[in-house]
Parts: sequence; C-alpha cells; structure tokens
Amino acid sequence: MANATHIGLEQVRQQLRQPRSQLKGRQASDEARAQVRALIGAPPADGHRRDLLIEHLHVLNDHFYGLFERHIVALAAEMRLPVVEVFEVASFYHHFEILKDDATAPRITVRVCDSLSCSLAGSDGLLRQLQRELLDVKVVPVPCLGRCEQAPAAQVGQQAVAQATLQVVTERVAAQQTAPNPLPEATRLAAYRQAGGYQLALQVAAGLKDHESVIQCLESSGLRGLGGAGFPAGRKWRIVRSQPGPRLMAVNIDEGEPGTFKDRTCLEADPHRFLEGVLIAASVVGCEAVYIYLRDEYHEARVLLTEELAALKLNPPCVLPHIELRRGAGAYICGEESAMIESIEGKRGEPRLRPPYIAEVGLFGRPTLEHNFETLYWIRELIEQGADSFASYGRHGRKGLRRFSVSGRVKQPGVKLAPAGITLRELVDEHCGGMAEGHTLYAYLPGGASGGILPARLADVPLDFDTLQPHGCFIGSAAVMVLSQHDSAREAALNVMRFFAHESCGQCTPCRVGTDKAAQLMAAPVWDADTLQDLAQVMGDASICGLGQAAPNPIRCVLDYFPHEVAVEVKT
Repeated sequence: MANATHIGLEQVRQQLRQPRSQLKGRQASDEARAQVRALIGAPPADGHRRDLLIEHLHVLNDHFYGLFERHIVALAAEMRLPVVEVFEVASFYHHFEILKDDATAPRITVRVCDSLSCSLAGSDGLLRQLQRELLDVKVVPVPCLGRCEQAPAAQVGQQAVAQATLQVVTERVAAQQTAPNPLPEATRLAAYRQAGGYQLALQVAAGLKDHESVIQCLESSGLRGLGGAGFPAGRKWRIVRSQPGPRLMAVNIDEGEPGTFKDRTCLEADPHRFLEGVLIAASVVGCEAVYIYLRDEYHEARVLLTEELAALKLNPPCVLPHIELRRGAGAYICGEESAMIESIEGKRGEPRLRPPYIAEVGLFGRPTLEHNFETLYWIRELIEQGADSFASYGRHGRKGLRRFSVSGRVKQPGVKLAPAGITLRELVDEHCGGMAEGHTLYAYLPGGASGGILPARLADVPLDFDTLQPHGCFIGSAAVMVLSQHDSAREAALNVMRFFAHESCGQCTPCRVGTDKAAQLMAAPVWDADTLQDLAQVMGDASICGLGQAAPNPIRCVLDYFPHEVAVEVKT
C-alpha cells in the first residue's frame, strides 16, 4: 500500500511539472491569436520573454487604438501567462485603454496637460473648448507632459503640441495620419564622433583610463544623482561595483515630476553625450546589460534615441554592453527607482520594500546601478575637464552646476544651466529675463510638485541639495515653477495634491487614502488644519515610497507660509 501511494504521488508530481495544454479561464480565439502573433511575432523556442509584456501591450495598443479584451486574452495565451496577470498589468498604466470586444476604439486621443504650469497658462479652458468642439475624438486631461516651458501643452495621438490652442490642436487632429512631428535637430552619431565623441568611452573600455581614477573624479567633483534623491554618484558606483556579478544598469528617463523637462531637452539636443556616459558607467562598474526607461510622452525623443542606438550598435566605438530601450506607459510612480525596475520586468510599477536595496538585489534579482539621465549626461564633460573645474562653479558656498527646469510666470522659461546654490531671485533675473510682464513674484515651487512651496520673502535661499530642508522644501529634480500676485499658493497646492492622488499606485493605504482625502479637504473653503496635519504626519511616516512621503509638503507649506489664503480652522 505504501509503495502504491508513493507511485500515486509521483504521478501527481509529474502531472504538475507538465505545462497545461491550455490556461484556465476564457480561451483565446484563433483569429485573435493570429492578430496578436502577426504583431509581436511567433514565440521563440523558449517562449516569449515575460519582461516584454508591456512592450507587447504597447504594440497592440498602438495598432488597435486600445486593448480589446480578446487581444489581452490572446496575448496571455501567446506568452503562457494567466489572463488576470495581463489584465492587472494593463490596467495599471494610464496609456493603456482596455476595451470591451464590442466597443469602438477612439479614432484618436487628445491629451491636455492639467498640471500646474499648464494650468497657469490656461489649459483648463483649452480642455473645455476641445471637449465641446472635437466631438468625434477622445479628449482627456492628463498629468504633466514634460513640456512645461511650452505651456499649455497637449498631445494629439503621440504627437506633442506646444503652446496649444483650439485651432492648432484641431488642425493636428485633421492631419494626424499624414503629418508627424519632425524629429528634434539633435547631434547625430557622425557629428558627435567627428567632434571627439566616444574617445573617452573607448579609453575607459580599453583600460587606458583607470577605472578607479574615474570614480575618484566623481567623488571629488561632488556630483550627485540629479533625478531627485541626490545620492553621491561616485559612492553609488563603488557600492554596485563591489557586488558580485553579473551586474546590470537601469537608466531613468521617466521624468514625470510636474515642472521637469530638462532630460527631454538634453536628450533631444545631444543623445550621444548621454549614451557615452552610459558606456563609461557600464565599463567602470562592470554592467553587462543596460535598460533605458523612457517615458511614453516623449515620442519624438524615443524615435530619435531608437535611431541613434541602432547607428551606435552598427558602428560601435568599443565593445557595447547589451542595451535595450524600454517604453513607459504613463505612470508617474515609475520615476521611483524600484517601481521603474518592476515596470522594466513587465509588471505593475509598484515600489519595492527595502532592504534589500537595488544596488544589491535590483533588476532581475541582480545588483543594479540606477541613474537618472542628467547624471550620466554630465559624465564625459566632468571627467574631461576634471573634478576641480566642475566644483569651481557654485554660489553661496555651494559647488557645481545644475540644470533648472523653469516654468510659470517668467519671461523666458526653459532649461537654465546655472551655478548650484543660485537663488530663485538670481535665477529669474539673470537667466529668465525677469518676471513676465504685469507679474511680480509671489511664491515658487523649488522642486516640482514634491518640493513644497515658498513665499517671495524666501527667494534668496540658495537652491541646492540640503539648503531648502530647513524651510520644509527640497530641490528634487530642480523643477522651478514661479507664481505671481495673480496666482494662489492654495490652488497650486490643491493642483499638486490632486496629481498625487491620481498617480498613487495604491499599494499602501497611507498614500492611497491620504492623498485623496487631503485633496478633498484642501478643496474646502476653510481648511481643517488639524486633520490635514494628521494626514500629513501619517503619509510622511508610513508611506512606502517618496510619493506619499513628499505629498504632505504643499500642505505644510501653505499652512506655514500662506495661512491667509485658507482661513485655517483649528479644532480645540
């Protein structure tokens, strides 16, 4: 009897090891599978890669103008994944629209930015106009499109529209199928190499430039991560380099922080300066593969980067690591490093609990060097000119240079290269042509939606890492949004809190519930200060990632610096 039982268990185990002939649940039709296979290709011998799920969803979404349920089921069958898993991933990202099989996909989708800089420029009225006039297309408000210097910004399909008006958007809708935007006038590979590009990467890869000296240069310069967290770049390279191989690299060009557009601007001007920084970092740290995560709103930049990566691989200056360009799908949370890694792996972009940190257990479980675009964009120039040259810049006791994304009520918005530690007043006067006509400085956001709001009387505080914390703010990605006497700090705070509520991944209760409840309370004529302070405390202390932890900043800033705007109610 015991032997029979053992044989029975072995048969069960053998059955469990064998893949099912078909997955449970709704079955894919032959027609839908054929349509999906025609777009993503037949599965290789070892099956479709799980981490390419989001890329495949993009292919379907682009082709059919939405994700029909029959195609989601077919994609699950083609990738040998549970249907619910594919639905869960697709439903997480804003740019995927799941449609019933009997639905009609929108001919085109027009997105109008409703974040702060665009709202100041009249995007709310533009949205209402477009919704009234364009009855045959889908018109929706969306979070920051990364074009704050071009406010109000919109997107027709995948094409960006700067300084959008009803007439311009209507014309773009009519010509959408025949008139794509021209690619940015960037420095292409031949011109970059002719000017000495990739010589440094070649020296580093060939061992002619000592790897230790490169790290020491980063450390001496004081270069810090420029995506928001500000972790010292040289120290990060040392940490990841010390981990056992294989090591990987993940590059963050998601740039979803409202007010931020410097990465797009630099990428569209000189993609190879960034790519040379990638190659140098990969050589020094010993990264075998590089995954570049680019936000979906940057369509023109994605086409440009795709072309230049292909040209680089065709004519490499040295042995290249494996490089893949991945496409975001409209989720601000994927700017958080671990959420980005989850997305690259083809999952919902939900931040991971730490420890372990991604330098130890990151992408695909391997030690991972994660960097923001601008940090890598600095590498070549910094090493060629030397740490002392970079550190010689700066004001008010600070060192180095920073790129500031400046938008709002200034004459000349845009990306401004300025000394670290420059003040808001100096930045506006020296680099932005002063305040816009008829506007005087009232308040400013020094670090995008997350960085808080300061009054004009604090416009002489140095803008840099660690200088703004005593005032309840931080520099973050250096996204500076300027408000005037015609604006309201209270309304600005409400705008960014609604953004946080919309973009919360929902994984943790303090952020999911706290941001939504805070937005409701902040919309009231009189603010319930006690409840808002309690919410701020819980969000800051208990949220998993920086979104929920930073969301209280605008609340506290308005209560501290602009109480006259909210007629504060304090419970006794």
